[in-house]
Amino acid sequence: MKITITQFLSLDGVSQGPGSVDEDTSGGFRRGGWFTPYLDREFVAQASAWLDLADGLLLGRRTYEAFARDWPQIREPDPFTVRMNALPKHVVSTTLTEGTWSPTTVLGEDPLTQVAGLRERPGREIQVHGSARLASSLLDAGLVDCLRLAVAPTVVGDGRRLLSHPLADHGLRLDRSAATSTGLVILEYTVVGPAAREEYSGVTHLSQGPEEATGGATMTAGLDVRS
Repeated sequence: MKITITQFLSLDGVSQGPGSVDEDTSGGFRRGGWFTPYLDREFVAQASAWLDLADGLLLGRRTYEAFARDWPQIREPDPFTVRMNALPKHVVSTTLTEGTWSPTTVLGEDPLTQVAGLRERPGREIQVHGSARLASSLLDAGLVDCLRLAVAPTVVGDGRRLLSHPLADHGLRLDRSAATSTGLVILEYTVVGPAAREEYSGVTHLSQGPEEATGGATMTAGLDVRS
């Protein structure tokens, strides 16, 4: 199965508490609910299509506890309720011994090895929702196949950020981009290995027409891009 990460982000990279003010107040965070004003039918349809690909959820403890508290209380016709409650949940935690949101499996000891085992199983996707610290750890362990980001046109200015302290660099291939009517930008990436690096030597070697190349060189004339 593929391991995919789905994250709601602000323009300054915050991923904490997108859904409501009291969704995640850890660390004294009081700016939650910043993503909800931008929900529209286009994004709901996209998120539903992503969830259709899931054979299970993989969550960190904090996200799991918030979801376990909230999702059983959200009733239909919300389009995600039945699937979120029915999907197998795998929670990475050293403090939980059992789950309260059935069906749940707690991955306590050597969780990265257990996640690698899940990844080897047949199936479609195990999806990470929220759980920014877990997402960062999985990426650095080479266990992430796909990142799906929904970026809201807002600057939160405080809160936990996605991938704020990665241990290694990573190269991504953009497979799809789109924008919704409210300004959400949807980005889908495949993880392709270490980040590429090159020295800047002008733009005339790029695969574009001569007039475009000349224009690019003019725009960067006198600019030291290494500073």
